[in-house]
Amino acid sequence: MSKECCTTGEHTKPVSPIPQNNLQHDHEGHDHSHDHSDQTVFQLFLPAGISFILLAAGLLLDYWLKPDWFTDWIRLALYLLAYIPVGFPVIKEAFSSIKNGDFFSEFLLMTIATGGAFAIGEYPEGVAVMLFYSVGEVFQTLAVQKAKLNIKTLLDQRPDEVTILKNNIPTTIKAKDASIGEIIQLKPGEKLALDGELLSETASFNTSALTGESKPDTKKTGDSVLAGMINLNTLSLVKINTAYEDSKLSRILELVQNASSQKAKSELFIRKFAKIYTPIVVVLAIVITFLPYFFVEEYEFRNWLYRALVFLVISCPCALVISIPLGYFGGIGAASRNGILVKGSNFLDILASVKNVVMDKTGTMTEGVFKVQQVHIEKGFNEEEILVLLNILESKSTHPIAAAVHEYAGEISHDNVMKDFEEIAGHGLKGTIDGKEVLAGNFKLMEKFDIPHSLNHIEVSDTLIAVAVDGQFAGYVTISDQIKEDSSSAVTTLQKMGIKVTMLSGDKQVVVKEIADKIGITNAFGDLLPEDKVNKVKEIKAQNETVAFIGDGVNDAPVVALSDVGIAMGGLGSDATIETADVVIQDDRPSKIPMAIKISRETRKIVWQNVILAFGVKAVVLILGAGGLATMWEAVFADVGVALLAILNAVRIQNMDFIKK
Repeated sequence: MSKECCTTGEHTKPVSPIPQNNLQHDHEGHDHSHDHSDQTVFQLFLPAGISFILLAAGLLLDYWLKPDWFTDWIRLALYLLAYIPVGFPVIKEAFSSIKNGDFFSEFLLMTIATGGAFAIGEYPEGVAVMLFYSVGEVFQTLAVQKAKLNIKTLLDQRPDEVTILKNNIPTTIKAKDASIGEIIQLKPGEKLALDGELLSETASFNTSALTGESKPDTKKTGDSVLAGMINLNTLSLVKINTAYEDSKLSRILELVQNASSQKAKSELFIRKFAKIYTPIVVVLAIVITFLPYFFVEEYEFRNWLYRALVFLVISCPCALVISIPLGYFGGIGAASRNGILVKGSNFLDILASVKNVVMDKTGTMTEGVFKVQQVHIEKGFNEEEILVLLNILESKSTHPIAAAVHEYAGEISHDNVMKDFEEIAGHGLKGTIDGKEVLAGNFKLMEKFDIPHSLNHIEVSDTLIAVAVDGQFAGYVTISDQIKEDSSSAVTTLQKMGIKVTMLSGDKQVVVKEIADKIGITNAFGDLLPEDKVNKVKEIKAQNETVAFIGDGVNDAPVVALSDVGIAMGGLGSDATIETADVVIQDDRPSKIPMAIKISRETRKIVWQNVILAFGVKAVVLILGAGGLATMWEAVFADVGVALLAILNAVRIQNMDFIKK
């Protein structure tokens, strides 16, 4: 059945193939990975710990020993030993960056600054800069690992092995080796490794791996069950219907793993900014070193070189290039923990600026589970025969209405022959069954084929399917749907957030208005064809306001393509949703729509806090450094200290409770 009986349908926009990566935290000028998941905290801190001990020994030596040529050599050797564990990795990265064509990286700035400090005899400060930078890198690594924690838990949801029944004998094999059509025996407490169809009469599953909700979900014979679900209480049999690599969880993992490849505008700006900013800083450092020679009476090269070195340390863009991507990654992680999958930080940015939410009705704000309420057959037609024809025609549709008709009419006989099946967008279905032309859809379908009817005078608040056979109106069937329990609260929350909510549907206006009134939507439009929906969205976009469209992923491609961000109710529904949506709400709950927007707004706020903090502190200390009022120690705070503060601020989002917020 065309969704136009109730909506014009939903179909998420196609996207280009997603680049592959390994969840690495990469950015310009700082492109080494911080995914040291195989290292313990002790191993991460070990180089800094060795350096700190040797630095402390050097400072004690400076305090106890009188300076002479011998102690100077001892000091140099000791401080070099302290420098190597933390300085060598940075120098190595600097050379790697130069080889890759990136001459002015933060690593080069650190190398020049600390090398210069050693050249003028400021050994402790040279070591301290690298030491604190190294500590900052470790904290950054730990912060990235924390940001990924919610995403990485998904990777552990599929067991490596499954128990397959072969000739009623349980056999354990690798999950990747299981074939479509084989039967899995799933014990209580076990996780399902592949998508399939439940063969047992009933079974309850924990679906938190897919939806973020631990509430048990009871399935019946023939229901879909998905990889990552945990069988709760009974021995169950599942028939595999999807290959291991094509399971819904695999697609979820691919979506989240590649989220960092889609950059937000502020991320892209910082990357471009760093490329321009860093060489300018190097030139300014050279100017600070040599230009005063022409203007200062008592010019001292060592003094101005020290100021330039301080200037270089302060100017490292670490806080910006670290904290901004980390902030977005934290937002994606926080969303994942709540069952909201965001394809990239660019979509977090768009969500944060959304002013209009346009939503479909069926499957989005309603359950999408229909039941036949009334059957009205015109005189001269046999009710049983019309229901058989309608059932056969609807069997070619995946719409929930088709399931409702099938449930009401019963099993389909294979003796009937159908051909010339056609789905007419915005209208309904058409086909030839046993030589009879059968139409089923809304009253627009009847008008399209010039079939006289009295549907315009029927005022029912249920979805209506009109049926015509061989050009004659044969009757209609009414079907009702239920509103999701949190639809009303979701709409109220969105409105309190200053967001305008609009419902667009292909269903009858009387049905749409009744649903809209119940959940509190003022702007609700029914009787819409796909092109009508497009025009409505264009009217909203003409006001220069960001639009998010929410649907459950069937056939609303024109509207989704036109929207700024597509949010799909795809949790346990259409595979196409996971593949093509910008944002996927795993448990199909409307209340997750305002939550997604809250997370995006909080992420943007944290990112801008970090930008202002980094620029503000650096600007002040840069001026002080150029004027000789700041030492290397202040420079270390302006660089590494601010970076640490920005990192701690960025990971804060993961500890927020967006359910109560």
